[in-house]
Order: sequence, then structure tokens, then C-alpha cells
Amino acid sequence: MRPDLDPVILVPKAIDNSKVVREVDPRASRDLWWLFAVVAILVCGLVLYAWPHLQVREVDVARVRMSRERETLIEENRKLRLEKASLQNLRRVEQIATRDLGLRTPPPETLVVVELPAPARGAGLLAGGPELAPTAGAPKAAVN
Repeated sequence: MRPDLDPVILVPKAIDNSKVVREVDPRASRDLWWLFAVVAILVCGLVLYAWPHLQVREVDVARVRMSRERETLIEENRKLRLEKASLQNLRRVEQIATRDLGLRTPPPETLVVVELPAPARGAGLLAGGPELAPTAGAPKAAVN
């Protein structure tokens, strides 16, 4: 030790900070709001980037599901057409009529043939068809 310096004696001292009021730093609050705004912008950007991609994936999954369903329906339609054709077979219908229902073919003298009436003239024509188109110098014909 040097003789010209007095030894320093450290004595603990009780300090009361209960009356000290902490001031709010306006810069810290402003920085916190800026950080929140930057994070919100980044989150919105990520959502706007990811949303279309998720929609494309959902549409693709729906397309695949509908394609499978379409193939299933086409196969079911084919089976139903085959079943309909087999059920409409005239030999089968005749067999059921004679065997199960006890029907028989009537004698030829009791048969009555019903013919379909001839279609009315102009009934099958569409308005403005070639039959109704006026020819040069001819008056328009009325169709009944």
C-alpha cells in the first residue's frame, strides 16, 4: 500500500427506492409496435403465398376423387346396360309368360293388328325448316 492513499472503507448503506417512479421510454414502445407490424406483414405474406398452393392441392385431390368416381359410375352404367339388355330379351319374356304366368299364344283368328297412324303433315317439321323457306317470287305457304 501506498502511504499517501487512505484505505477505503466500504460500509453498506440502506437505500430506499420505493419512491422512484420509472418513466416509460417512448422509443421502446414505438420499437415494439414496429416489430409487431413487421411480423404481421411477414405472416400475411406467407399466408398469401401458401393459400393458392393449398387451394391447388385441394382442387387436384378433388379432381382425382371425381375421376375415380366417374370411372366407377361408367363401369356401373355398363353393367346396368348389360342387365337391361338381358332382361329385355324376348325369349326370356316369352318363357316367363308361358311358364310362370300361364299365358299362351292366342289362335290366329282372334289376333287384331293395330297399325300406327301416319304422322300428320308438317308435324315433324321444325319452324323455319327448308320446307317453310320462301322461294324467290313464290308466296309463303301456310303449314297446318
